[in-house]
Amino acid sequence: MRFEGKGRLGFYPLPLSEAERIRKFLSFPHEPSSSLDPCIGDGVAFDAITSGTEMLRYGIELDAYRAEQARQRIPNIIQGNTLEVHCAVECFGVMYLNPPYDWALGPADSRRTEQTFLSHTYRWLKPGGILLFVIPGERLAECSQILASQFRDVRVFRLEAPECVRYKQVVVFGVRRTRRERERLTDSDITRARLHYAGLARNPSQISVLSSASAAQYDVPVSGPAQLVYRGLPLDEVEDLLPESAAYRQAGRILFAEPVSATGRPLTPLHAGHVGLLACSGLLNGIFGSNDQRHISFWQAVKVVDKTEEEEDGVITLRERERFSNELTVVYSTGEVAVLK
Repeated sequence: MRFEGKGRLGFYPLPLSEAERIRKFLSFPHEPSSSLDPCIGDGVAFDAITSGTEMLRYGIELDAYRAEQARQRIPNIIQGNTLEVHCAVECFGVMYLNPPYDWALGPADSRRTEQTFLSHTYRWLKPGGILLFVIPGERLAECSQILASQFRDVRVFRLEAPECVRYKQVVVFGVRRTRRERERLTDSDITRARLHYAGLARNPSQISVLSSASAAQYDVPVSGPAQLVYRGLPLDEVEDLLPESAAYRQAGRILFAEPVSATGRPLTPLHAGHVGLLACSGLLNGIFGSNDQRHISFWQAVKVVDKTEEEEDGVITLRERERFSNELTVVYSTGEVAVLK
């Protein structure tokens, strides 16, 4: 995963318009039933999919800030790693799963996180329960074994919102098989289904687009309340207590370098290049001025592209030249921010 994706913990939220289209494919019971989003994020998509129903809604989210956002919409939220949450099998009537898109490194081999999250959570769906699985279309092959052996009436649709097109997302609808249905499956049936999913992964253009007019109706079965138990570390508490640890304070002297400070007057006047080096190295950052002119300054080096045009014999040639320059951001006491380049 790219650094940007790791920074957001693999969170690629489903646009509200696509969530509303998915909602039209579902028929919910008129009595309370349980639903789950194991990677709920801020809860917007899951809230839209289950809105206006009698569902008992549960969610799991690793990021503390997004878990707090989701808690404003969904009351039953666990803040922690889904892979460290335990639940009795066959509890939920519907599960919406939009897992992180990344590789998970294991002691023996590496697996895609889409496959890892699906294999950990699909057992929580009761027979006849509905799976809503949002992943990049090219990852259907890795998940094909579970989809082929554990789910029937599977349909795959391509999502067309700009954010979904960027990450090549598809949504998979499926109904959890009963034990008898699984026992009746033959190896050839599973192989045929896996080849079908692999073909879709190689040629996503043949996947139909999810439209507003639902072509199939999936009936969500009735299920009772569920109980999720988190077996992992309390991440927020550990983070708060860590600075008080004696071992952490000793290691901090090695892990975190002391801030560099420069004092005194140079022996000779500085040239413009010297000032630029000092500025971009952070030695001129800090608080300056007084009263209304008091401000915080922050310097950094930025890449600038100079574009020029040359015309010769009616042919226009565009040339680009890259160079580095200084950029100063100034924050005043009034809250005004100025960027000088």
